[in-house]
Amino acid sequence: MLSKIEVENFKCFNESFVFDLSKTNSFNFNKECVKNTIVNQALIYGYNGVGKSNLALAIFDIVSSLSDKKFTPEKYNNYLNANNGGNLAKFKFEFKFDEDTLVYEYTKEDVETLITEKLTINNIEFASIDRMQSDIFKTNAKGTKSLKKDLKNSNISIVKYINANSVLEENIENKVFKKFTDFINHMLLFRNLDDRFYIGLEQGTHSLEEDIIDQGNLEDFESFLNDAGINCKLKESQNNIRKGIDFVFQKGNIPFFEIASSGTVSLTLFYFWYQRLTRRQEHCSFLFIDEFDAFYHHNLSKVIIERLKEVENTQVILTTHNTAVISNELLRPDCYFLMYSNKITSLSNSTVKELRVAHNIEKMYRAGSFE
Repeated sequence: MLSKIEVENFKCFNESFVFDLSKTNSFNFNKECVKNTIVNQALIYGYNGVGKSNLALAIFDIVSSLSDKKFTPEKYNNYLNANNGGNLAKFKFEFKFDEDTLVYEYTKEDVETLITEKLTINNIEFASIDRMQSDIFKTNAKGTKSLKKDLKNSNISIVKYINANSVLEENIENKVFKKFTDFINHMLLFRNLDDRFYIGLEQGTHSLEEDIIDQGNLEDFESFLNDAGINCKLKESQNNIRKGIDFVFQKGNIPFFEIASSGTVSLTLFYFWYQRLTRRQEHCSFLFIDEFDAFYHHNLSKVIIERLKEVENTQVILTTHNTAVISNELLRPDCYFLMYSNKITSLSNSTVKELRVAHNIEKMYRAGSFE
């Protein structure tokens, strides 16, 4: 699981910005929202422009270097902070896998150009390189003795290089390293605003309608929409050109996306990815949905959160402006985060008051009880 990220000189983050998911408390309710002392279900609040979307991009910058999954490089234009003046963006990730800790830190000139990397497992250096000093990397990984260490004329990450070109021996460090690379390869970020996009987990683009039909989920999708309050009947379009979905009415059918509301379209995109989150043969390690409920009624937002809480083995982070979902019935105070331009802190760490399950934390938030 991701336990902490620290980023500097990247997009809106001028000085060091730390998002720490390990500062949890001992609340005795909604215990499933924290796993292995790390926040497993998080909601982030913040004014427009404080950097919530850039935080998502900072977290998923790691996918650009270590994974071959879908990436959207145009989202990483204006990579360095315009006020900083430095030539390198700095990233430091901390992960916890059971009782083991892995730290991966690196610097970049831009989204494609790695300069330094250092990976430690349980405080022992696993691999490192400083391309300003040498193109030869160092590693203590068991099973890399005969591996070529000179990466001259190559900007490949040493993590990706070791993972692709080594037959690592069985030991604790190598097992943690494999858990780490598997985690990165199964991360997913998506959003459904005007600039709908996704990063991670898969490759390529998909037709939402065709995918739902091909997966045999049209009936389940209809039930999903009805459960969400959208009363409808659906059927596969009788179209020889492509597969599609129709709304069924008494006097005829209408193609789904011709009349679907913004909220229904957003739900369809959510359902498309939700199918993948719940398939037993697939796995999503980390899910970040930016502005997850931009087109939802607040009751529907709560339904979506409850659905995501049921997904096993996926760490979930959502951003929102909807204060109606700040509730101890859904999550807990150490899982709600307030983001500002220079910091992000959970509700429980934003007040000296002792918070209890009976507290109306939305009312407290609106009253300015958290700083």
